[in-house]
Amino acid sequence: MEAHATEVCCQPVTASLLAEDEAEELAGLLKVLADPARLRLLSLVATAEAGEACACDLVEPLGRSQPTVSHHLSLLVEAGLLSREKRGRWAWYRVVPERLSTIQDALAPGAAFSSSPRP
Repeated sequence: MEAHATEVCCQPVTASLLAEDEAEELAGLLKVLADPARLRLLSLVATAEAGEACACDLVEPLGRSQPTVSHHLSLLVEAGLLSREKRGRWAWYRVVPERLSTIQDALAPGAAFSSSPRP
């Protein structure tokens, strides 16, 4: 039997491999986002008028108790996905766009996501 050279169909995909520490940080961030309630909260805050939302306005749309909503918001703040500002007795939340960009940059550095297949 004749030995054949291994054919390579395209460039190796390891050029933009995540470093282990980056992968661990990203996994922690994605773990926070893996909860449907937290995803919904992030979406509610991101689409809120004026770009911010009061915690008091997030309970009803989420359909969860105030302590549960506060717990989820705290986890999103700890992950750096939301910022929190106390005004009187209420907390107001804003999305931290740079942190969301971290996810995209880690998964596809310099690329824009597209649903169309590559040629």
